[in-house]
Formats: sequence, structure tokens, C-alpha cells
Amino acid sequence: MATSRFFRPALIALTGIGLAASLVAVTTSAASAATVIDGPVDLGTAATYGVLGASAVTNTGPTVVNGDLGVSPGTSITGFGAAPNGVVTGTVHQTDAAAAQAQQDTTTAYDVAASLTPTRTGLTELNGLSLTPGVYSGGALQLADTGALTLAGSADSVWVFQAASTLTIGSGTRITITGGASSCNVFWQVGSSATIGTGAQFQGTVLAQQSVTATTGATVQGRLLARTGAVTLDTNTITASSGCPAPGTPSDTVAPTITSGAPTTATAGTPYDYTVTATGTPAPTFTATGLPTGLSIDGSTGVISGTPTTPGTSTVTITASNGTTPDDTQTVTITVQPAATTSPTPTPTAPASTPTTPAGTPNGTTGGGSGTPTGELAFTGSDPTLPLGIAGALLAAGVALTAVARSRRRAARV
Repeated sequence: MATSRFFRPALIALTGIGLAASLVAVTTSAASAATVIDGPVDLGTAATYGVLGASAVTNTGPTVVNGDLGVSPGTSITGFGAAPNGVVTGTVHQTDAAAAQAQQDTTTAYDVAASLTPTRTGLTELNGLSLTPGVYSGGALQLADTGALTLAGSADSVWVFQAASTLTIGSGTRITITGGASSCNVFWQVGSSATIGTGAQFQGTVLAQQSVTATTGATVQGRLLARTGAVTLDTNTITASSGCPAPGTPSDTVAPTITSGAPTTATAGTPYDYTVTATGTPAPTFTATGLPTGLSIDGSTGVISGTPTTPGTSTVTITASNGTTPDDTQTVTITVQPAATTSPTPTPTAPASTPTTPAGTPNGTTGGGSGTPTGELAFTGSDPTLPLGIAGALLAAGVALTAVARSRRRAARV
């Protein structure tokens, strides 16, 4: 009787890919020690003015100017005097030598502010930003209506904003200075004209090439200085910054140094993030080249994030900069490991079974007791056609031989 055949299931081993942490720093540039830059932009004699116009100064309503007010080379100052007009707590300089000198000093300060190398470029909207000390430039700078800008630093911190065209401070906006810093060291260099919206709370000194307009209810902690145009006021309070550091007071800055170590290994198809950190004053910004496909870096926070798509290794160069040379660079190798896969285990195939013939039942009949042949033999594990053919031939030969033998015996008796 033929034996049954069994198929033994194949066991497929899943090989785990053990990759070591792969972001090993290869090179890091040396960072400089603290360097010193010039302190507040030197306003010269213009520092005592809350308002200084070139062509005219015009006011509507009970504006208060805490500081000097002047105009030069123009001669027109209107809207100040007895109530309900504006009030000046300092000295009014109307086309005199003091006003002329203040205008010259304003021009010098404007040129210095415009010449500074930006820490960050391409700014437009200031709403929601919290900026460390530095030089920030853009085309038309604006702070949207009801927006907020935070300047976070220390007593010696300096901010310079360079607007190539206009400066627009929206209505109801607020500029907040924290950490002991003050409006003394905040400067807005404007390539054309500046507008401060209704009810805005503004901080810093505006150095406008053309004109300055403060609309109804705006307050200014600083100065409004116009080089060639007019200053227009409406029920404002302008307070010239006082108690400021002497011009040229140094402000320490420190070149950036990347402090983060080797990031973790990434996996293809799996979200990834790692934060690059660096020291320096002002706070550095970041760039990276050669990142694996699917990853990018946030220039402000230093977070590398995304979902990598392709396994392999990439040589990445990370740069931290803050306007103080030298920048710090770090070259790392980032490895993206393949996604883990699982192969299914095949289902075993059941062996073929051989029917069992009940006791007393001949092969080829059912076990139901009827004795009626089914016309089929039970499967024995081999093809029955050939054996049956041979058996039939032998049976036929045997019958023939028996018949011949019987004929010969009969013939012998006769």
C-alpha cells in the first residue's frame, strides 16, 4: 500500500537590520570668541526729539509730545499751542540751527542703519514673531491689524529693521520689549514713508526717508524722524526714549556654535524629526544641504522633519549663522534604514487520505452493505490503470490456456 505524502511548511526568517547611530559628526568649524559690534545707532542731537519733520509738522487733537519738536528746512508747525491743540513738554525748534543740526544727525543715523549687514532677510509680515537682537530686512515691512511683535533681549540688545520701501503698523497692534531691553535700542530705517495705525502701541525710533504718519490714538515710545517729508499727528502720545546708553556703547555678540550631537537613525516611510541646537547671540538660524529625500529643516527652530522615502546614506552639511562671523558648520552622515517587512508563513497542505474498507467488504464496493460495485478502486497512491490492464491480460491468457488444456484431455479420451 502506497504511503501518504506530507508537505512540510517552510519557515521564512525575518532578518532585522541592525544599524548603528549613523549621524556622526565628521567636521565642525571652530567658533569665534565673543566679538563686539557698535551699540545703539548714534542719533546725535536728534536723540532729544520726539518729533522732527523736514517739510512740516501737522497735528490734529490733543497730542502730547514728551520731548523736543522741530522742523527743518521747512517752516510749518501746526496744531500745537493752547488746548484743545497739542502740547510739547520739551523745546520747539522751528527752522533754527538746532533743528538743522538734528536733521543732519538724522541723515547720518539713517545711513548707518541702512548700511548694517542683515541677520535675517526677506521679512514682510511681523505679526506673531518673537525676535532676538539683530538686523532684520525686507521690502515693505508690516505688522497686520491687531497683530503683535515681541522683541526679547537684554539691556544692551539692539534691533534694527530695514524696510526698503514702506513700514505699515496696523491698527490695534502692539510691540512688546522684554528681558530688560528698551525702545532706546530699536530702530526702524524706512526707505520711503511710515504709517502707524489707529490705537497702535509702537516702540522704537523711526528714521524715514520721506514722511511719517501717526493716526488717531497711536502711542509711540521712541521718536518719529522724517528726513525729507512731513510728520502728521492725530491725538497721539509720543515719548522720546530716555535713560538710553551713550552712543557707541558696545553690545556683545557671540558667533554660533552647533551643540547638538548625532541625530537618531531614520526609517523609510516613517515620520522623523530631530532638532539641531546651537549657541550664540543673537540666536542662530539654520540651513542644511544634502538632506535625504522627504526631509527638510526649519530655519528658525532647527528641526529636521518629514518622512524619508529612500533607504541609504546622505552626507548633510548643517550651517548655523547669526550675523556674527564665522558661521558654524557641521557635516554629518544621515542613514535611512529600509522599512521592516514581514513574509507570510505558507499554510500546510493536508495529506491525501485513503478510504478505509470495512471488514468483510470487498475492494471496489461501498461500505453500505449493498454489495453493489462502485466501479472505482480506492486510491492507493498510484495510478491503477496499468496494473489493471496487466491483470486483465493475464486473466484472459489464463482462461485461454485452461480451454486448450481441456480440449486436449477430451481428445485423449477418445
